[in-house]
Amino acid sequence: MMSDDSILRSRPRLEILDGLRGVAAMIVVAFHLFETYSKGPSFQIINHGYLAVDFFFVLSGFVIGYAYDGRWCKGMTAGRFFVRRIVRLQPMVVLGTLIGAFWFYFGDAPAFPAVMETPWWKVLLILLMASFMFPTPPSMDIRGWQEINPLNGAQWSLLWEYIGNILYAFVFRRLSKLWLGVAVAFSSLLVIDLAFDIDTFGLLEARKYAQYTVIGGFGLTADQIYIGICRLMYPFFAGLLLYRLSRCRIDIGKDAFLWCSAVLAMVLSFPHVGGDDMPWLNGLYCAVVILLVFPAIVAAGAAGQLKGRNMTALCRFLGMISYPLYITHYPMIYVQMKWAAQHADAPLSTHIFVAVSIFMASIAVAYAAVKVYDIPMRTWLNEKFIKR
Repeated sequence: MMSDDSILRSRPRLEILDGLRGVAAMIVVAFHLFETYSKGPSFQIINHGYLAVDFFFVLSGFVIGYAYDGRWCKGMTAGRFFVRRIVRLQPMVVLGTLIGAFWFYFGDAPAFPAVMETPWWKVLLILLMASFMFPTPPSMDIRGWQEINPLNGAQWSLLWEYIGNILYAFVFRRLSKLWLGVAVAFSSLLVIDLAFDIDTFGLLEARKYAQYTVIGGFGLTADQIYIGICRLMYPFFAGLLLYRLSRCRIDIGKDAFLWCSAVLAMVLSFPHVGGDDMPWLNGLYCAVVILLVFPAIVAAGAAGQLKGRNMTALCRFLGMISYPLYITHYPMIYVQMKWAAQHADAPLSTHIFVAVSIFMASIAVAYAAVKVYDIPMRTWLNEKFIKR
């Protein structure tokens, strides 16, 4: 009988999906850099970059099924599953929070009214809480945006990732394909409720700034919690169902990574849809992308083949830096917001230079984080808590 470790080692990496995760992470960084200059969701340059989070959840659901579905009957327990997921995710959460604490007082932009009023001990308290994934309640906010982690706003999606993992371990791994399909169908209604601002439960009144989008999920208010639930449930468990429906693959050959990357970049960068007369069109766009396009991209990526060593190396590099890039870049965005506010009259070329520099620095930090910190730390944790 194969051990659960042997099963995992015997399965090849899904390198195209790794590469697509990296492409999405880079688009997220660019989205946030442009967001500094945006007047609102309708005016954002990379307009639908926020949908990358929903794409990450589809990928996560698929990969969790791929890596763990076959291991529960081979000795895997919920405790061992959680240890593995914590070892995989938590080291970079801690590093991203430390980076955010380092840059905190350098980001006292007008958009962050609470920064300079926050004592150092409170920053350290939030650092400790966030390092253990304890979300910051609105009453303890130290920035003014009521984020789950005000030191590193991007961490909000990792909290929902953990919740998805918990639900998988205790509930969804046990469901048959039929009942998992029923759950996915029901959760698709939540996506529609959010995207079209139907507001069935009366929780979305506070998000007038982002109507007919799926933006949100980053706080502990009732509306943000509901948005987080809507954004997690369908993508994560649709990805899991997609893995289990092994016949649902879209084979587009050796250029699968290029085609999937092009489609992903297009849908994330697509301009805001609809105007004042038909704002619901943007909600329709978001719903179609989440419900149909993202699962199709993952299905094609999972079935695709890589063409040549260079493409394989590129996917491996993008996969390696994808999570570190996502989880470490946002503190530098806070600093960019301050710089842009203080130098609003600087030439456009200077603003472009600063943005490109931060983009490149984000990639460099992510790469260094993997090589110097993440891999050695996970290796040590793996030897200490998993392989013994």
